[in-house]
Amino acid sequence: MCGRFAFYSPSEATAALFGVNSPEMMEPRYNIAPTQYIAAIRKNEENEAELTTLRWGLIPSWAKDPSIGNRMINARVETVAEKPSFRTAYRKRRCLILADGFYEWHREGEVKVPYFISLASRKPFAFAGLWEHWKSKETEESLQTTTIVTTAANEFLTQLHLRMPVVLETETAQRWLDGDMELLEDVTANSPAFQAWPVGRQVNNARNHSPELVDAVGQAIRSYTPPS
Repeated sequence: MCGRFAFYSPSEATAALFGVNSPEMMEPRYNIAPTQYIAAIRKNEENEAELTTLRWGLIPSWAKDPSIGNRMINARVETVAEKPSFRTAYRKRRCLILADGFYEWHREGEVKVPYFISLASRKPFAFAGLWEHWKSKETEESLQTTTIVTTAANEFLTQLHLRMPVVLETETAQRWLDGDMELLEDVTANSPAFQAWPVGRQVNNARNHSPELVDAVGQAIRSYTPPS
């Protein structure tokens, strides 16, 4: 799964990397948690890519209770095309969730150690995401929400967790937004190069948001290059 991540690269430059010209600037975020609003790119009504914010935790349009979104922070690649909560968004409402890295917790002895995982290049990237528009029939409350698509962890990340988010770089991001139905299979079979390092336990508290949260603590950086 993916339950916490960071996005601190300049939002304008990152948006441009993924084909968006936007004057909007977003503040660096080092400890993004579910139910918070996050930076995303999606197609607008003119079929142009736009930078926006969406609340993390997808609420299906048919849901009566918006609290269902608290359990919908991830969508499994194995079932995303068929599961009622996600299948319509998978066909019609895809997005790119901007990130510099994500956290996973690995049990070491009696404690769970948080690790920060980034591309080996340290470049920003995007998670494959889905979004939905939900509106309450009783109160007229309206929310636009999102979820991160996850897959089985690659050889490197199985050291830390059994699942990982689907990571898109610039060459695959456009295919995702364009609705490519073969992309998930291609991307999960060819993971990019990652690196990971342990970080301080301050990240355990979602109220902490300082840049020091992504600093390495103690052990050396682990790195992985996928087989050619």
